[in-house]
Amino acid sequence: MLFKSATSNNLKPSNHRPLWRGHDDAIALQNDDSTVTYNELLKRSQTIALSLLAELNTEDLAERRVGFLLPAGADYIAVQWGIWKSGGIALPLSLSATAAELEYLISDAGATFVVVDQQTAGNAAEVCRSLGIPMLQVASLNKNGQSVPSNLPDVGADRNAMILYTSGTTSRPKGVVSTHAMIESQINTLIEAWHWQSDDRIPLFLPLHHIHGIINVMSCALRAGATIDPFPRFDMDTVLARVADHAYTVFMAVPTIYFKIIQAIEAMPETQRQKTVAGFAAMRLMVSGSAALPETVHRKWTELTGQILLERYGMTEIGMGLSNPYHGQRRAGMVGQPLSGVEVRLKSEEDGAIITKEHVPGEIQVRGPSVFQQYWNLPAATAESFDDGWFRTGDIAVVEDGYYRILGRQSVDIIKSGGYKISALEIEAVLLDHPDILECAVVGAADELWGEAVAVAVVFKNAGIELESLRDWCRDRLSKYKIPQRLLAVSSLPRNAMGKVTKAEVQKLFEKSVEIHGS
Repeated sequence: MLFKSATSNNLKPSNHRPLWRGHDDAIALQNDDSTVTYNELLKRSQTIALSLLAELNTEDLAERRVGFLLPAGADYIAVQWGIWKSGGIALPLSLSATAAELEYLISDAGATFVVVDQQTAGNAAEVCRSLGIPMLQVASLNKNGQSVPSNLPDVGADRNAMILYTSGTTSRPKGVVSTHAMIESQINTLIEAWHWQSDDRIPLFLPLHHIHGIINVMSCALRAGATIDPFPRFDMDTVLARVADHAYTVFMAVPTIYFKIIQAIEAMPETQRQKTVAGFAAMRLMVSGSAALPETVHRKWTELTGQILLERYGMTEIGMGLSNPYHGQRRAGMVGQPLSGVEVRLKSEEDGAIITKEHVPGEIQVRGPSVFQQYWNLPAATAESFDDGWFRTGDIAVVEDGYYRILGRQSVDIIKSGGYKISALEIEAVLLDHPDILECAVVGAADELWGEAVAVAVVFKNAGIELESLRDWCRDRLSKYKIPQRLLAVSSLPRNAMGKVTKAEVQKLFEKSVEIHGS
C-alpha cells in the first residue's frame, strides 16, 4: 500500500526487558566539567528507586506519579530511570513553567512526590506546599537508598511509564500516557531508522518535558550507548564552539535554532566560520523537527554546510510517525514516509473516505505499537481522538511522489477563504524569501466577506514595508487568493517552550490590534 509502511517490526519490546541497558564504563554524559559512565547512571538510578520506595514504605510504587523538575544531566536520567525501576510513572515538568502551570500539571496528574535540585527547588516549593505534596531533594535520594535493603519490583512492559502534557491553546493541556512498551517501540524505531551507534556524540539542549528531547535525543542516545553533552538550555556560543572542535556526530534541533545558527555563522569572522561549517559538515546526521522547516532555511543550511537536514513528523501521542530517509533523497518541505512499524493513512475531511490517490489532502491518522491509548483521566477526549483504532492527528497532508507534505493543522494552519482551502505554511515559506522579512506567521483572521482573510504578522529585518508593496511582491509568487489581505508588524512572534509559534496567540494579535487591510 502506498500510504502504509510494513507493519512488521523486528524490534518489538519484550514483556520484561528494561528500557535501560548497561554499557559498562562507556561514557554516557560528558561536558567541560565532568563525565558520567553508564554504570554510574545505573547505580544512581538504583539508589533513587530504593529511596522512593522507602519514602512510602512499599515494595512497588504501583504507577504512582512522580513529578521531577530537573535540568538535563545525570540527575534527570537517574531520577527518570529510578521512577521506572520503582514501578512509578514519570512526570517530567517544564523548567520554564510558571507556578500556576506547575500547580495544574502536578495536581492534574495527582503526583505523589516532586523531585527537585537546589536550583529548581524555589520554583516548586510554594506549589508543593499549597498542594500538600512532599518535595524531595535529588541529593538526598542519591544517599538514602544506599542504606535501604530492598528488592525492586518486576515492572512489565504493559505498565504505564510516563505522562507528557501537550501544549494547550484553547483548553488546558492534556496528559498523554505512555507505557514502557510504547516508549521502547518509539526508541527502537528511531535507532533503526536513523542508524544510531555507540560512538555517536550529541548535544542535548531541547526541553526535557517534550518528546523531542526525551525520546529522540536522550533516550535513543542512551539505548545506543552513545555520549550526550547536556545543556540546561540552548547555549549558542558553547554549542558552536564544540561543533567547531568536531565534538558531535549527530545534531537535532527545531527550525528556530537552525535559523539562529545560520545568522550566527554568517556574522562570524572567516576563520571561525570555516571551522564551524567544517564541524557541521563532518556530522553523519542532522535532524529538524517539532515545527515546519521553511524551505528557504533548508536550502540555506545545505548551501552553508553541505548537510541536507532530515525532516520528520511526530507528536506526543504517537512518537515519530514519518521521516525522510537516512539513505536516499531528503526533500525540502516534506516529512518523508512512514517509519517501520507505523501505519499511516489520510482521511478526507469532506466525505470521510480513505484517500488512495496522491495530491489529495486529508487528515493524517496513525496506528501502531508506539501510539498512545489514553489521555490522563479524560476518557471522552481519548475516545474523540480515535477513529476505529486510528489516532486522529488533526494535521492535514498530501502525498506527492510517495512523500508526505504537511499542509497544516485542521484549525489554525488551514485557512478557509472565499471557498478555498489555503495552507498557511505554504504562504509562510514564500514570504520568508522576501528580503525585508525576518520571521512571519500566517493565520486566518475573521472576515465577514471571505469567512477568513489571509493575515500575516511580520518581524521585519530593518525598515518595514506597506501591505500593498508586499502584495505586489507576492503576485508572481502566489495565486491571487493566497496573497495576504492583512499585515501586522510585530517585534517578535509568540512562541511556546519548544520555540514553536503559537498561532492561536497570533490570531489574538489581529483581534486586539488595528491591522492594515488590503483588498
